[in-house]
Amino acid sequence: MEARGAAVAVPVARLAEAAREQFLRDLYPRRKPTVLKGVDLGACTTKWTVDYLSQAEGSKQVKIHVSAVPQMDFLSKNFVYRTLPFDVFVRRAAEVKHKEYFLSEDEKYYLRSVGEDARKDIADIRKQFPVLAEDIHIPEYFEKEQFFSSIFRISSAGLQLWTHYDVMDNFLIQVTGKKRVVLYSPRDAPYLYLSGTKSEVLDVDNPDLQKYPLFVKARRYECVLEAGDVLFIPALWFHSVISEEFGVAVNVFWKHLPAESYDKSDAYGNKDPMAASRALQILDRALKTLEELPEEYRDFYARRMVLRIQEKAYRSDCG
Repeated sequence: MEARGAAVAVPVARLAEAAREQFLRDLYPRRKPTVLKGVDLGACTTKWTVDYLSQAEGSKQVKIHVSAVPQMDFLSKNFVYRTLPFDVFVRRAAEVKHKEYFLSEDEKYYLRSVGEDARKDIADIRKQFPVLAEDIHIPEYFEKEQFFSSIFRISSAGLQLWTHYDVMDNFLIQVTGKKRVVLYSPRDAPYLYLSGTKSEVLDVDNPDLQKYPLFVKARRYECVLEAGDVLFIPALWFHSVISEEFGVAVNVFWKHLPAESYDKSDAYGNKDPMAASRALQILDRALKTLEELPEEYRDFYARRMVLRIQEKAYRSDCG
């Protein structure tokens, strides 16, 4: 079985001076991934060299992911967590081969900033990396009270992150380096072999179609982010990020649903909305109840449940 045809290119929009108004009027209502060019990001795109980053935030300790393979898998945890001084980490992440290493001389490094207490505090570049925060103009195309988090990221060249979805809208701001991003519509969730918010299909470029035969049905969207580009990723869109070069990025998440819709204990922005979580719990109880029936009846009433969900909850106006 062969994979689906060529990827659909993510549309590109070049913003003018009234960038915020243009985004909110013309792009945001479409709820589709879009690469934004021409956004004023401040001095970060030219200042954030390896030398500058190392000096700006010095030797503060940071917790990082270290992987001996390019494709990181959160489900199998094929990486380890280690702690390094920030300046040492930056220089290692920029290397291809390492004289000092944890797992192997060509290991990959990844930093995803977290709050002071990772279990309950939200990442905010202004708090965790205040010197660097002064260099970047984050596009605030949302109200201040909608802001959720700003996550500072550094990746080694060749590193690929697992495919997942987030429950909030976000901007992926590529400050330096180049990334390739592969995305899938929320409507293709049935083909992505989900475990929670993550897909079990690790290699989206060369998927194992013997193991994941339905993956061929998922429509692939793709874009390349150059330094200074901003990718709008709507909530629930699946995405896998491949760092084609050593690079630095900042993610900005914001709440586009009413604040009470979100789980207040969510420090990462990836817990299902409260109503969705309750609905899934009810579904689990309903499925448990079906186990009281013989197989023939269980199959019949499960199909009726699916039909009712499709009739009452599926959308027909978006792709």
